[in-house]
Amino acid sequence: MPAHVPADTRIGHVHLKVTDLDRAIHFYTDVLGFALTQRYGDQAAFLSAGDYHHHIGLNTWHSRGAGPAPVRAAGLYHVAFLFPDRASLGAALQRVLDHGTALVGAADHGVSEAVYFNDPDGNGIELYRDRAPQDWPRDADGALAMINDPLDVPALLAEGR
Repeated sequence: MPAHVPADTRIGHVHLKVTDLDRAIHFYTDVLGFALTQRYGDQAAFLSAGDYHHHIGLNTWHSRGAGPAPVRAAGLYHVAFLFPDRASLGAALQRVLDHGTALVGAADHGVSEAVYFNDPDGNGIELYRDRAPQDWPRDADGALAMINDPLDVPALLAEGR
């Protein structure tokens, strides 16, 4: 019998290796909008959305001063942050662009709208919002039929104003 986890299981947090803790804290707090919940000197920090203990851990334990991880190596592809609605996603995207961070992608997946970029250490970041399940694209048999169409970024930004 295959193993399974309960349907309400969620990813609780992501812990990222960074090269410069202050720079990473600035990016995740001032640009993305997470709150710093705890800091351990110059080695680690924990950040949250709302009153959760932490959604993001940042550390320099093995990475202080190092370069980014090789692109063509095993490891984290990206971490995705789910926004509650299109307006908040648009506002977050505007802060990212105002920071001078370049997008590496933007897609309408049918089930969601997503934008992609890298943090200052080269860690892949996805910001997205889900559509309501009843609006998800399905094939003739009712199976999920995700797509990878271009996202209308100007319309998303306009909604975030």
